Formats: sequence, structure tokens, C-alpha cells
Amino acid sequence: MQILRTIEELQNIRKTISTNVGFVPTMGALHDGHISLIKKARTENEIVIVSIFVNPTQFLPGEDLDAYPRKDEADKKICELCKVDYLFMPEISTMYSKEEVLIKAPNKSYILEGLARPGHFDGVLQVVLKLFGITQPTNAYFGKKDAQQLSLILQMVKNLFLPINIIPCEIVREKDGLALSSRNIYLSSEQRKDALLISKSLYSAGALIAKGELNATIVKNKILEIMRPLEIEYVAIVDREFNEIDTIELKNTIILVVARFEKTRLLDNIWI
Repeated sequence: MQILRTIEELQNIRKTISTNVGFVPTMGALHDGHISLIKKARTENEIVIVSIFVNPTQFLPGEDLDAYPRKDEADKKICELCKVDYLFMPEISTMYSKEEVLIKAPNKSYILEGLARPGHFDGVLQVVLKLFGITQPTNAYFGKKDAQQLSLILQMVKNLFLPINIIPCEIVREKDGLALSSRNIYLSSEQRKDALLISKSLYSAGALIAKGELNATIVKNKILEIMRPLEIEYVAIVDREFNEIDTIELKNTIILVVARFEKTRLLDNIWI
């Protein structure tokens, strides 16, 4: 595995590659969820590039940019064990200049996650577009846990006519059901226990739908009932375009939940 720090290094190497390139963009603090993306990329591409970059433009004032977990040495080892070909670890000054061409996310970026974090998705799309330009991947891998982010990246690729296949990947969970997240380390033992109500509520919703219940209000109320002890930020039932729906449509519905544990926000979802 080769570790690259500059855009020029990666671009020069990319010019020599004529086979399929799989790309996994991350912010580091790699866990089994990231590893599942890398392994999928490894099985589907001749060359795999992983980036680790904590992107400042997607953090709002007062969020955890400075405290965001960084585990560079452990991350390097994980990538090496996963047989990554190139690990791109740029500095902020490498990725951004004093004056930037800005990316404006579409209207659906200002609901749900975007309502809580206005401007967040502008920063996400900005850095993803930069990374796509540098790596020029054949396939790029993103987890379904960040469902709204995934939807916006798919739209960006479509709207900007980028020749990249976006590969959505399933959520990876702990044995007890908690969705993996780099921010889980912020939870106290008691909060970690309470957080299991999130996945429990989604499993219960899925079971209700499997029995034939397609009324979104009834399903939503079941989730709220289970999550009642938590500080719930939102529960939403939407179609794949992120329009709120009254009737659950099989193979076209996402149920999203977010709960807050002091300063830590945990999001989870299921795709119906």
C-alpha cells in the first residue's frame, strides 16, 4: 500500500491506471462499516483507493470538528490489511484554497439532516466532488446509513454528468443492533445501552410492515413509542426522493430516525 499526501502524487499515479478503480472516501476512525465498503471495493475493482480527510466545510460552528476522532496509525494498518492500493491522506491546505468555487446542494438538502445542520450538505458535496476529480473512480462506495447524503451524491453525479457508478452499501451493525458510527465512542455506557432503542424501534417498524401495515402514521407512532425515553430529533418516513409519504411503498421507502445524547447525534434508518 502506498500512502499519498499530495494531489499531484495521486493524479500522476491515476494517469498510469487503465483498469477499474474503486474509491472509498472516509473521514477516518475506521470501523467495520468502513471495512465492509473497502472489502466490497476490493472484490469489484482491480485498484482500490481510500481517502481519509476530516472535511472542515461540512461541520457547522460549534460542532465536533476539533474533537472528531482521529486514528491515523490504526487506520493505515486497517487499510493495509484490507489490501488497499493507495491511501490518500491530504491536509486541509491541500484540499482548499482561500477562494473556492462553491457547490450549492439542492432543496432536499435543507430537510431532515439539512434542517438540523444547514449548509452541511454543501460542504459534503464540495469535498466529494473534489475527491472524485482527483481519483476519477470507476466505482465509489457509500453506506446507506447516511441515506440523505447518499441521495444527494447520486443526484450530483447525475446532474453533473460524472462517469462514476455510485454503489450503495448496507448498514453494518454491532451484534446488539447498534449501527456502527465513529461517533459511538462519545457515548457513556448508559447512553450506549439507551441507544439500542433506536435500532429496536426500526426493527419493530419493519416487523409491523412485514405484517401488512402500510399506514405511515401508525408505523411512525410505533417508533416514537419505543424511542420515547430518548431525546428524539426526528422520525421521518419518506420515499427514495425524500418526500414525506402517508402510505409506505414497498421498495421505495426509507424510515429515518435521529436521537441526541447530549452533544452526540446518532442517526439510523431502514430501507423498505
